[in-house]
Amino acid sequence: MLTRVRRGARLAPQTEPVLSVAAEGARLKAKSEGKLAKQICKVVLEHFDKQYSKELGELWNTVRVILTSPSLWQYAVLLNRFSHPFDLEKDLCLKGYHTLFQGLLPYSPKSMKCYLSKTPDRMPSERHQIGSLKKYYLLNAASLLPVLALELRDGEKVLDLCAAPGGKSVALLQCAWPGYLHCNEYDSLRLRWLRQTLESFIPQPLINVIKISELDGREMGDAQPETFDKVLVDAPCSNDRSWLFSSDSQKAAYRIHQRRNLPVLQIELLRSAIKALRPGGLLVYSTCTLSKAENQDVISEILNSYSNIMPVNIKAIARNCCEDFTFAPSGQECDLLVIPDKGKAWGPMYVAKLKKSCSMI
Repeated sequence: MLTRVRRGARLAPQTEPVLSVAAEGARLKAKSEGKLAKQICKVVLEHFDKQYSKELGELWNTVRVILTSPSLWQYAVLLNRFSHPFDLEKDLCLKGYHTLFQGLLPYSPKSMKCYLSKTPDRMPSERHQIGSLKKYYLLNAASLLPVLALELRDGEKVLDLCAAPGGKSVALLQCAWPGYLHCNEYDSLRLRWLRQTLESFIPQPLINVIKISELDGREMGDAQPETFDKVLVDAPCSNDRSWLFSSDSQKAAYRIHQRRNLPVLQIELLRSAIKALRPGGLLVYSTCTLSKAENQDVISEILNSYSNIMPVNIKAIARNCCEDFTFAPSGQECDLLVIPDKGKAWGPMYVAKLKKSCSMI
């Protein structure tokens, strides 16, 4: 029997009251300092120290400082093109924010506008209000890299296989007008979060081309074979930032024990995604963990298992975005790994891009 596997929690839902920027910043700093002092889970940190010092070498020292210091974390502002935030753009520029990606990549749609600050600043969150669209979405800027790697075009059919909480679906819709967007989420609680996110950012005419489902992602390929032009698999993963602040050490220890099973699930999700992808279509796989077993090893397994799945070179993203992101060295041209760094506290975010050939080789 197939079992539900919950993702680790990501950014908190954007349902907090709107405060002044100064008040919100002070509140977040106090909250972050309290979180740092009280909730770093020693069990998880010791496990990460052992694993990542081997996998990342000296890079882990800096990454460790950022991951264990929420006061250093940064939040990008993704503008919602459907609510015309022109005044907001001016305010962000006056505050020292700058645009991300514009003109840096072959695929960087002008309709997708993301602003970020070099300092650990955070805009206040907006309330969810029925019938009213939010002006912006707060996110880890690195989470936009899988979206850009997918290169969505107007009219295409796209599948977001593990869609909750909905940030990447919202970002996809900032890039293009798909002919059909299928957002799937197996976890019922996260599914409600996904629905609320889409309702908060997407106008009704576009909502009509979106389908939301609650199917086990491992069954999607059989349910809709060779249907989609593009597939995003933002897979359930260890979620390093979240795990470091597990409040229950026993639960954290159990998570670490079960961690070895995640690559199996991730490979099964990718196999399903490949079935759902039409010949000639593109697939992007992403996680928010540093784990080699959940990243490079998963992609290597897929490439070694399929003669009709080809790697797609995405090293241009790393070359062109190095001023805003720090990338770990990688031996594969089809992937990249964003690691948190001082002044560039984005990630972890792993991205890999594959293409399904039109015929078996």
